[in-house]
Amino acid sequence: MTISGVTLSILDLAPVIEGGTPADSFRNTVDLAQHAEQWGYHRYWLAEHHNMPAVASSATSVIIGHVAAHTSKIRVGSGGIMLPNHAPLMIAEQFGTLESLFPGRIDLGLGRAPGSDQPAARALRRGLLSNGNDFPEQLNELRSYLDPALGGSAPGVRAVPGEGLDIPIWLLGSSGFSAELAGQLGLPFAFASHFAPDYLLPALELYHRNFRPSKALEKPYVMVGVNAIVAPTDEEAIRLSTSQEQQFLNLIRGKTSPLKPPVDNMEQLWNEQERATVRGKMLRYSAIGSPDTVQKKLEFIISQTKANELITTAQVYDHQDRLRSYELLSQIVLS
Repeated sequence: MTISGVTLSILDLAPVIEGGTPADSFRNTVDLAQHAEQWGYHRYWLAEHHNMPAVASSATSVIIGHVAAHTSKIRVGSGGIMLPNHAPLMIAEQFGTLESLFPGRIDLGLGRAPGSDQPAARALRRGLLSNGNDFPEQLNELRSYLDPALGGSAPGVRAVPGEGLDIPIWLLGSSGFSAELAGQLGLPFAFASHFAPDYLLPALELYHRNFRPSKALEKPYVMVGVNAIVAPTDEEAIRLSTSQEQQFLNLIRGKTSPLKPPVDNMEQLWNEQERATVRGKMLRYSAIGSPDTVQKKLEFIISQTKANELITTAQVYDHQDRLRSYELLSQIVLS
């Protein structure tokens, strides 16, 4: 039995493992994307993060181009570009370039968070003048470079390439702000429930309630982020997931490190409060286990959210284990 009617995609942070290098991560990213294309995944997104030793996808537009060049049909895009870190014109030009090189395959997912800590945000923005509050204005400017009829671009400035190209724009979020804005603008919406699930259901309700049909989208379209790790047995999948749990544990402790190998017992590494925060809160929207276990959890998530699409992430230490997980997941949802 498989799950029908739901689109399945991948969110990749190009994880840097302990003992590995970003170059290794990029080779693994291309390999995973090529396999995902064969297995029937719909899109392959890369996420912008900075100052994180475990994440190699900081130059997101560059790695999107690299993945698109080594695949042939899977959609490739950003999940997402953190727009306050960039001039809207530059993103219009970068994604105009990508769309010109790989027509009909590029997605532009946008977020308003920094994707980094405060020191990195200051280094990226040369201060903190843009704190995300002007995101609607930035978004309008960016969209206007692609479609000048919207009238929000800087006078006398054109995005070449970019102008006139049909590049799907998604809004990403973990709160009601982007959900409401996406609805008002008639754009597809993706919720970051793979690490910040608390506001998921209220945000989706807000998106649907505020949705207005647009040239981009006639009816609401929702993507939900899920941590999905599949192995032949529940026990093996749970063990593989401890690499991800260690990463989130370090995050709440204010530490950073490459992705660590799995461990047999997380109870030796965290206290009860940390366990509740990581496993019970941050990673609550996870489907981890055997194919049967994961199928049941995904069916529950879909019934809760009425999601049109699941975008799945798997922070697994060993590349072969990660490949196997995504292959098994494709068999659950797509076969």
